[in-house]
Amino acid sequence: MKFSTFQLFHRFEGQTVREVYDYQIEIAELCEELGFDGLWVAEHHFRDYGVVPNIFTLLANLAARTERIRLGTGIVVLPLHNPVHVAEEAAMVDLLSDGRLEMGVGRGYQSVEFESFGVDLGEARERFNEALDMIIALWTQDDVHFQGKYYGTGNEVSLTPRPVQRPHPPLHVAAVSPETVELYAARGLPILADPAAPFKKIAKAAETWHATARANGVDTEGVELVASRSVYVAPTVEQARADQARFESSFDRSRIFNRQSAPIDSRTGEVAKGFEYWQDRYLKGGEVGADFRWEQLEVIGDPDRVINQIKMIADFGFTNLMCDFGSTRPVPIEEMRKVLRFFAAEVMPAFR
Repeated sequence: MKFSTFQLFHRFEGQTVREVYDYQIEIAELCEELGFDGLWVAEHHFRDYGVVPNIFTLLANLAARTERIRLGTGIVVLPLHNPVHVAEEAAMVDLLSDGRLEMGVGRGYQSVEFESFGVDLGEARERFNEALDMIIALWTQDDVHFQGKYYGTGNEVSLTPRPVQRPHPPLHVAAVSPETVELYAARGLPILADPAAPFKKIAKAAETWHATARANGVDTEGVELVASRSVYVAPTVEQARADQARFESSFDRSRIFNRQSAPIDSRTGEVAKGFEYWQDRYLKGGEVGADFRWEQLEVIGDPDRVINQIKMIADFGFTNLMCDFGSTRPVPIEEMRKVLRFFAAEVMPAFR
């Protein structure tokens, strides 16, 4: 099992954007020091829920500050971008980092982002598929002429620079619905499992991915499926329980689970085309009980419990755990340093 971190760059009340950047960059540098395998940065627009509108700019900064840790996009919302720019910027970061880029991509879902960019959310799936095909072609071929429904190159183009990694940086597709899992498994594209899905659903997603990939002749040897989880380890189970309750009491879910976050078509007021699986998911407020989080959702407890939960996720078929150590909680930097150091000292050695 590899271990990586998820960094949302959420801005809390009273923070400046610069303070968010300084905090998260310090955490990134600490993760390299502690031996984490990778870190993933989120892209969001027009909200405090993530203040990194261009992941590649941020990862280029981190590439200069680190030497070993893998740098992941978690995720690039392809329908909001020109795919030529994405291919170019990703290739440049791969070059600057000496081949450390992990390319997480997805179609997005937040209505506020699509509406503000003037992009029809109902077109997200088609736009995503077209952009992904175009990016892969630009990374792997010379003299590319691409003309799709939404995107095109016009003239024949050859990308400069090209990625260091061959045939291209590892791709990971964000997968929430079973349809998405099957669609990209058939192409051999690994998934980033839904962080809000309970254990039984991500287990099913991994099983479906492997079965579909094999049925389509995909060689799954060495394929890295990524499971994203909220993670917290404390010296005792009792302290972990108490800390979980403290975290939840300070967490305003309405800032995240609301109509802006939901995949709603503003013209109809209904869930947008292609997002039926998400029906009501972000409109119910995202309320989940402490016992549900403890037993079915979060990797949490004392070191022994957390190690056993991670072994369970590995048994599902995942080989990289993307750890969210509190991206939506205002954790002081001193406390976050302790959390990361404790996890690195008490949990990670069991898998090395």
